[in-house]
Amino acid sequence: MTPKDYFGERVAARYDDDSEMFDPAVIDPAVDFLAALAGGGAALELGIGTGRIALPLARRGVRVHGIDLSDAMVARLRAKPGGEDIEVAIGDFATTSVDATFSLAYLVFNTIMNLTSQAEQVACFQNAAAHLEPGGCFVIEVGVPDLQRLPAGETFRPFRVTPTKLGFDEYDVVAQGLISHHYVLVDGTWEVNSVRFRYVWPAELDLMARLAGLKLRERWSGWRREPFTSESTEHVSVWEKDQAQPLLHQRGG
Repeated sequence: MTPKDYFGERVAARYDDDSEMFDPAVIDPAVDFLAALAGGGAALELGIGTGRIALPLARRGVRVHGIDLSDAMVARLRAKPGGEDIEVAIGDFATTSVDATFSLAYLVFNTIMNLTSQAEQVACFQNAAAHLEPGGCFVIEVGVPDLQRLPAGETFRPFRVTPTKLGFDEYDVVAQGLISHHYVLVDGTWEVNSVRFRYVWPAELDLMARLAGLKLRERWSGWRREPFTSESTEHVSVWEKDQAQPLLHQRGG
């Protein structure tokens, strides 16, 4: 079953308008972190989107390849300077394979939660591991589930309230489900977009990594390597493929 593409033309057309997300103060630490891990090797971005991270990483000399489900988002990437030089496979990043191996694979900005079942998330780890060289790393940036701040019996929590943008997360604590409702005021009319996610705990991700033959190398509260604590609202985690583990994905296979 093909997953639903929530990032079609209407969303892609204004995705880059989020000035906070595209602030160099947000992007630069992530690119520094990823470039250091890639070393002299290549990188695979799962959910490459419009190239928010891939393009500046490529400008740092890292050969970047991407996978993404949305033709509309990738069209924005390819229209940007340097975008045509990045190879992108269109498909579900949990299962789509590319004909290469990498020293780094990464998922940023909560994208692991776009996979809305545990089985899909496990498959994503297996797919990332299959593309990694021995000693390669898989990196995920994702929020810590916000249930501590959810009052008993409540299912909604606002995450953005401005005169032109409203955002509410709707939780299903039984199924680890999450629907993010986005309201954007455009020309006097509120446009609504609701996206389904599956929130996932750090320890659960570690188990998924172990099932894929990866082990936790480091975990931080952000790209600047801030310590991860009980009060952290997000984490950047790095899992490493065993140096002695044979390649699961061979070029041309």
